[in-house]
Amino acid sequence: QVHLVESGGGLVQAGGSLRLSCAASGLTLHYYTMGWFRQAPGNEREFVAAISWSGDRRSYADSVKGRFTISRDNAKNTVDLQMNSLKPEDTAVYYCGAAPSGRAGSSLHEYDYWGQGTQVTVSS
Repeated sequence: QVHLVESGGGLVQAGGSLRLSCAASGLTLHYYTMGWFRQAPGNEREFVAAISWSGDRRSYADSVKGRFTISRDNAKNTVDLQMNSLKPEDTAVYYCGAAPSGRAGSSLHEYDYWGQGTQVTVSS
């Protein structure tokens, strides 16, 4: 059974940093493109960042480019999202997802598995 478990969320002031982590079990991570999405109240789930199975290709939403960095460690079966210069508009539940390798990973429909999410709240 596949499990993706996010951690690292919390409350932070604007301008601060958080590091989210996603731990995967029940699947071999290097077969998957991994991504982070987020969903704020009343909004649809939106793309944040994705990383190819080898880590050589990364993509970001324009709203987080230059502030967030996605990384992965296939040996540890983990994917991280380093978030710097956080803004109140970054407040959302952040979800980790796994899509078959070869997918770009910027669209919801590409993903086969999702975690339960972790809350990130940025105060002004």
